[in-house]
Amino acid sequence: MRAIWKGAVSFGLVNVPIRLYSATENHDVQFRQVHREDGGRIKYQRICSIDGEVVSYDDIAKGYETEDGDMVVLTDEDFKDLPSRSSKEIAVEKFVPADQIDPMLLDKCYYLEPDKASTKPYVLLRDALEKENRMAVVSVSIRTRMTMAVLRVRDGVIVMQTMLWPDEIRKPDFAHLDDEGKATKQELAMADLLIEQLAGDYEPDEYEDDYALALQSLVKAKVEGGEVRVAEESKDESGEVVDLLAALKKSVDKAKAARGESTSDEKPAAKKAAAKKTTAKKTTAKKTAKKAS
Repeated sequence: MRAIWKGAVSFGLVNVPIRLYSATENHDVQFRQVHREDGGRIKYQRICSIDGEVVSYDDIAKGYETEDGDMVVLTDEDFKDLPSRSSKEIAVEKFVPADQIDPMLLDKCYYLEPDKASTKPYVLLRDALEKENRMAVVSVSIRTRMTMAVLRVRDGVIVMQTMLWPDEIRKPDFAHLDDEGKATKQELAMADLLIEQLAGDYEPDEYEDDYALALQSLVKAKVEGGEVRVAEESKDESGEVVDLLAALKKSVDKAKAARGESTSDEKPAAKKAAAKKTTAKKTTAKKTAKKAS
C-alpha cells in the first residue's frame, strides 16, 4: 500500500506521527463506452449550453444552481474567503463509548500506521481504546476541508473513519408504518422461531460477489476465444488539445479582424503576394542593368 497522507495524532500532550492508507478498494468491473462497430472509445467535448462553443478548462468555473434555476458563478477569489485548514494534525476532541456512534454516520475508512519511533504511544492509544471500548472523536483536515472522524481499533490496527455531518442523515418519513398496527403474539412467536433457525455468526468468507466473478469469467472466455477487437489508433489522439488550439486560433483571428489586421488564414496569401512583388522587382532590376551595359 502507498501512504496518501502524513500527519500526527495528538491527544493531550502526546503526539503520534502516522501515515494514512486507504483501507478499502473498489473491485467493481469498470466499463468504457465504445463505438459498437469498431470498438473505438467515445470522446466527449465540453460544450456551452448557451452559445454551443467548445469551452477550454481555463474558462470553466464552478456554478451553484439556485432553487429558481438561476446560476451563481463562483471564482477562485470567492473560495479563498471560505474557511479551510491544511493542518497535518488529527486532533482528538473526546473519547466516547463505542455504542454511541451510529454506524450510519461512518463514511470512508483509513488505516493509521505509526512511524518506527512512535510505535509505543501508538500501541498505548490502541490498547486504551480497546480496553475502555471507546472511540476517539477527532477533527482532521483532508484536502483543505475540515471534517470529523473517529479512531477505532480493528485487527490490532487503529482505523480512522470519516463521519457524515448529522444533517446529512435523512430522516425516514413512512407514516403508513404506524397505521398497520402491532403484530400479534402468535406472529411475534413465529418471527422469533424463524430468527432462531437462521441465527449464526457473521463469516465474511461465506459471501462473494457472484456477479463480478461471473462477469470476469465471461470476459476471460471472450479473450481466450479470440473475441477481442483491436481498436485502430485514433486519427486524433490529442483531440482535446486540437480542439483547444482551434478555439484559440478562432479567438485570435476574431480579435485581429476586430482591429483590422490580417488573420492567420490570410497570412499565406499575403506572403505569396509579397514574394511575387520581390521577384518582380529583382527581374526589373536585372533588365535595367542589361540595357545599361
